[in-house]
Amino acid sequence: MLSDASLTLLRRLLDTPGPSGFESAPAALWRDEARRFAASVEGDVHGNSMAVVNPGGSPTIMLAGHIDEIGLIVTWIDDKGFVYIGPIGGWDPQVLVGQRLRFAGRGGDVIGVVGKKPIHLIKPDERDKAVKITDLWVDIGAASRDEAEALLSVGDAGVIDARLVELPNGRIVSRSIDDRIGAFVVLEALRRYAEQPGEARVVAVATTQEEIAHQGGGARVSATRVAPQMAIVVDVTFATDHPGMERKELGEHKLGSGPVITRGSVTSPVVVRLLRDVAERIGIPYTLRAEGRDTSTDADAIHVAREGVATALLSVPNRYMHSPNEMVALDDLDRAATLIAETCRAVSAATDFTAR
Repeated sequence: MLSDASLTLLRRLLDTPGPSGFESAPAALWRDEARRFAASVEGDVHGNSMAVVNPGGSPTIMLAGHIDEIGLIVTWIDDKGFVYIGPIGGWDPQVLVGQRLRFAGRGGDVIGVVGKKPIHLIKPDERDKAVKITDLWVDIGAASRDEAEALLSVGDAGVIDARLVELPNGRIVSRSIDDRIGAFVVLEALRRYAEQPGEARVVAVATTQEEIAHQGGGARVSATRVAPQMAIVVDVTFATDHPGMERKELGEHKLGSGPVITRGSVTSPVVVRLLRDVAERIGIPYTLRAEGRDTSTDADAIHVAREGVATALLSVPNRYMHSPNEMVALDDLDRAATLIAETCRAVSAATDFTAR
């Protein structure tokens, strides 16, 4: 069960804005917490944060969860002080309409609202068309460009101004769940491993820029630096227990059904088998997801880093991905952290990652 202190950290991480390329604030929180128990904590030029337990151990296991989230960036400010934006990461522009945004401005946070022509003024033949991000603007209350530019500059980043809310049945909703909970889970797993270390050196990494990481982002950089023999990546996946989901394509992954272990072309059968064996031994429920190509996660960059890394992907079922109100079950976070810590303890110098 997650402790009160861990839940407080989770809330602070989720509530702190940090879109891709602008992750410094949540990354600082993550490192501060890691210093409570890790042997060493550091960052790098790419913004990745690394915490090490059992530094003299072998082999090295990397635990990776990306700390960035999707966001928005100021692209232009017009003469009347209206602000125009572009996406950081993958957006459905429909969810932006009417939302409040929070930007990191020149002198602190700047709040704005996303504007769009009212439905009353939209011509009938245009009403069924999907809105584009270029159709939207942000109103920060400024009356002129000079007034707006005193607060914001082209290149300033922001997020939807949505905070964590607790719901019944141990569920939470928030923006940034994808994938700040991954960064949280790997840190929580490292904490539990530190209580009773095994043979392995374990390095938890809060990676950056995953949401825009066509070239591998922070995962690629940190995997080169950490030089692991094994890696467990923690991300979210689509929960399929709400209307409109196709289980024939995605599998069956309910909130509260435990972490999701991916089997496929990218993942190591050795590490997948370790995770499944440990889960069954200690009684942690899990589901399986098949992925015949890449996973669209940090696992894609890590498994081909250096001379190759035996990599697994462990995911948390998530409803309403890339929206202001993503939803997960706290039990799934707790189980994922326990499973990872126990799997790290099961690894030794004798573990053969080339076995098929």
